[in-house]
Amino acid sequence: MAWITIGEIIDIIVMTLAIGYIFSRFFRRQPQEGYDPLSYYKKNPIIEDIKYGAIIAAPAVVLHELTHKFVAMGFGAQATLHAPSLFGIPYGMYLLVIILIQMNFPLLFFVGGYVSHTALPPLASSIVAFSGPLTNLILWLVGISLIKYSLIDRKYYKTIGLMAKLNLFFFAFNMIPIPGFDGSKVFMGLLQSFF
Repeated sequence: MAWITIGEIIDIIVMTLAIGYIFSRFFRRQPQEGYDPLSYYKKNPIIEDIKYGAIIAAPAVVLHELTHKFVAMGFGAQATLHAPSLFGIPYGMYLLVIILIQMNFPLLFFVGGYVSHTALPPLASSIVAFSGPLTNLILWLVGISLIKYSLIDRKYYKTIGLMAKLNLFFFAFNMIPIPGFDGSKVFMGLLQSFF
């Protein structure tokens, strides 16, 4: 089985664009110190906000899902990354969220993507489920370390800080032990393995 298929690459591209649009409402680009006003305002603000939203949020979602896929494959399962559909409509979940954004809906529930894989033993399944949130936790630690130890230019602190906070939120949110969430799969796999 290929590490990644053309269909998965297309799904990752669509995920990145949809996530950029969805999160552009929360994260808007701001001029940096010493910016050139003429070149800054010449750019399309909608496109720039989508790019900024994608830079902040897409790595958290895409790397989370890819980690699920590759860890499952490491255990010998066949795994496929999917962008979410809704009622059989490809990318339907993104379409619904975008429509709700346009209607100024106050609360959004967002499914970035998911990975399906062939059956694994409970402990392996638990590890696969934990691998995605663990990726978000690692991205949070990397982001915080980059800022704390001044390993990047100061002008990137805000962007890296937002990325780090979002990854910490995704870690905590995904680890909630409610059916459908990674946390539920982690705890169910552990219970089945040891009890």
